[in-house]
Amino acid sequence: MNELPDLPLGFLANGSNSGIKNAKRDLGVIVSENEAVFWGSLTTNRSRAHCIERAEAIRSGGRPVRALIVCSGNANALTGPKGKEDDAAMARALAEKIGVEPHEVLTASTGVIGHRLPVDKVVSGVPKLVAQMSEDPETFAQSIMTTDRTMKVAVREIFIEGIRVKLHAVAKGAGMIAPELATTLCFVTTDCAMSQAALRMALESAVETSFNQISVDGDMSTNDCIYAMANGAAENESLDPGDTELQVFTEALTDLLQEIAKAIVRDGEGATRMFEMRVEEAASYNDARALSLSVVSSSLVKAAIFGADPYAWGRIGASLGAAAAYVNAAFDPDRLELELQGTTVFKAGEPVELGDAAAVLKHRMTEPEIYITAKLGQGTGQAKAWGCDLTYDYVKINADYATVTRTDDQGQVSVDERLSEFGPTIKKKLLIEALRYIDRFNHVRAVIKLGGAAMVDPKLEMEFAEDVLLLQSVGLRPIVVHGGGPEISRTLDKLGVKSEFIDGLRVTDRTSMEVVEMVLSGSVNQRIVAALNRQGGKGVGLSGKDGALIRAKPIQSSHDYGQVGEVVSVDCTLIDMLEKDGRVPVISPVGLGDDGSAFNINADVVASALAVALGAPKLIFLSDVAGLLDQGKVVSELNGDQLKARIERGDITGGMLPKVQAALSALRGGVENVHLVDGRVPHNVIAELFTDRGVGTLIRRT
Repeated sequence: MNELPDLPLGFLANGSNSGIKNAKRDLGVIVSENEAVFWGSLTTNRSRAHCIERAEAIRSGGRPVRALIVCSGNANALTGPKGKEDDAAMARALAEKIGVEPHEVLTASTGVIGHRLPVDKVVSGVPKLVAQMSEDPETFAQSIMTTDRTMKVAVREIFIEGIRVKLHAVAKGAGMIAPELATTLCFVTTDCAMSQAALRMALESAVETSFNQISVDGDMSTNDCIYAMANGAAENESLDPGDTELQVFTEALTDLLQEIAKAIVRDGEGATRMFEMRVEEAASYNDARALSLSVVSSSLVKAAIFGADPYAWGRIGASLGAAAAYVNAAFDPDRLELELQGTTVFKAGEPVELGDAAAVLKHRMTEPEIYITAKLGQGTGQAKAWGCDLTYDYVKINADYATVTRTDDQGQVSVDERLSEFGPTIKKKLLIEALRYIDRFNHVRAVIKLGGAAMVDPKLEMEFAEDVLLLQSVGLRPIVVHGGGPEISRTLDKLGVKSEFIDGLRVTDRTSMEVVEMVLSGSVNQRIVAALNRQGGKGVGLSGKDGALIRAKPIQSSHDYGQVGEVVSVDCTLIDMLEKDGRVPVISPVGLGDDGSAFNINADVVASALAVALGAPKLIFLSDVAGLLDQGKVVSELNGDQLKARIERGDITGGMLPKVQAALSALRGGVENVHLVDGRVPHNVIAELFTDRGVGTLIRRT
C-alpha cells in the first residue's frame, strides 16, 4: 500500500486502542504545535451528540484551538447529562496532557448510539497517544474507522504568493451518509495562515459541492461534522475574505473534499459501484443541485445500478421529475436528454433505439463507476452529485448491527465484525459450492497475472493481496506475475524520455531498460510484496533474472525493439524452494540474456510460460475488462479450439489479442484452464474460482 501523505507543518497525530473496541484502534488525536483558527460544518440533526454542541460553542465564540480527540465505536449520543460530562472529561484529559485549556480541544465521536462512553478508559489512553505522536496520519486514520473498509486520506499542495501551503484531510464514513451538512467525520488541517472568516468562506463553499452532494442511504447521523484547523505554520501573509489568493485556497479545498467525498461513496456499506449524476442545462444551479441529489438518493435508482440495469434511465427520469415538482424546478420531459456511460438512452420525450449498442451498454453498466448525465434544456445551471448502489449487503450489515452490538459492564462496545452477508438459504448454497472447489484446488498451483486498475488503486491492491492469501489458506498455491506499463511511461516522462511503441510493444533501449527494471523489479514489485506481507502473508519479490528464473533473447521481428525479449526457458528451482517454505513468489517480467543483459518481456507472456513450466493447471489474468466480449456481452466459457477460431477470424483485436494469444499458448503447453477476470471489482478472483457461474471468462483446454 502507498504511504499516506504527512500532515501539514506543525500538526502531529496518533491513534491507538483504549478499550472502547475489542482490539482495533478506537482513540485518535491531532495536535497543533501552535494556535489554529477553527471552523466546522456541523450536523443539523436535532438528536446531535455532545461533541457537536461543544464544537458549535467553540466555533461561535471565535476561539482558536490546539487539538482534537476522537473516539470510535461509541457515538456518545443520546446519553443525557452524564454523556456531556464524559465528553468534557475527554477534552480535559487531552488538554492537561498537552498543556492547554479545555476550551482549546475539540471532541468528536462515532459508533453506537445510546451507550455510555467508558470515559475512564479514554482518559487513561491519552498519555500513550500523546507520547507517540508523529506527522504520519495512518494510525489516526485507522482509529476513526467503524464500518469503513478503507482509510480515507488526501492531500493538496498550493502556492500562496510563492509560499508552499499544504491542505490535508482524514475522514471516515460508509453508512448514515446523507446530503446536507457534513454527512461524516472529516478532519481538515492546513498550515495556511488565514482568518476565521476566510476559513469559514472556504469550507462552506467546498462542502456545498462535495459532502453536500453525496448520499449512501439518506440517513443523517447524530455526529456528522467537518472540522477545519489552520495553524499558519507556512507563514504566508494571512488570508482574509476578498483576497484573490483565497479563491486559490478554496478551489484546492473543494478538490480535496470532493476526492474524500467520492471515496466515502465508493466505500458505502455493501457498495459495489459508485455513480456520478451530472445535471446540465438546468434553469439554475440550485435546480441542478436538487435534481442531481434526488437521483443519487433514490433507492430505486440505487437498486437498478446494483443490478447493472441499462434501463435504469426510467427510474432516473422519474426521480428527476419528482424532484422538479418538489422544488418547483423548470422541467419538461420533451426537452430531457439522458446519457448512461456516454450513451444517449432518452431524448425528445422518448427512448432512443440502441440496436447493437444495447449489449455494449449492458456490459458497461457492470463497471465499478457509472456516469449519468441529464440535459434539461432549460438554461445553463449545472451540478454533480455522487451515490452508490444499494446491495443485499447494506441491508444485512444494518440489520445485524443492533443484534451483534453489546456493551459490557465496563462500557466496552463489542461488535461481531464477521457479519454474515446473506440469509441461510443463500449462504448454504455458496458454502456447498465453495467447499467443493476448495477440495478440488488443494495443492494446485495457480499463476495469477496482475495488471490494470488493481495495480494503481491502493484499495484494490490490498484486496488482491487478501484474495491471494485466502487462496493460499485453502490449499491453492499462488504465484503472482505483474506488469507495470503505465508506471514505466510516467517515470520515463518525468525523466524527459519519450515512450515509443510499435504494434503495442515498447521500444526499449539500454537506457530505458534501466528505468524499466527499476520500476518493475523495484517499486511495483516491492509494493505488491508489501501488500501481501501487510495482510500477514509471506510474499517474496523476484525478478526473472533472479536464479536465472527466466532466460530470454531479443524478440524476433522486422522492427528493432532493443531490449524487448521473449522467453527462452524457465527454471522453477527457486520457486519450488520458496513454495516449500510457504512463500508467495511475486515475479517481475524481466528476463536474463546470455550476456547477462536484461530484457523487458510482456507480462502476459511471462505468466503463460511460467504456468506451463510449473505444470500449473490454472492461469488467471486480472485486467480492466470483464472478460472476453462478444457484441458487448461477456463470453462465460469456451475451449481452446473455439478461442483459436475467434483469433483466426479476427474477432479479437486491441489489447485483448496478446492476452488471449498468451492464454492459447498456455493451453497448448498443458495448462487446463485460463481465467480472464475483471480486476477492478473487489474479490472477483474468489468469485470466479469458487462459484459455479463465475464472473469472467473461463477458457478450457478441451
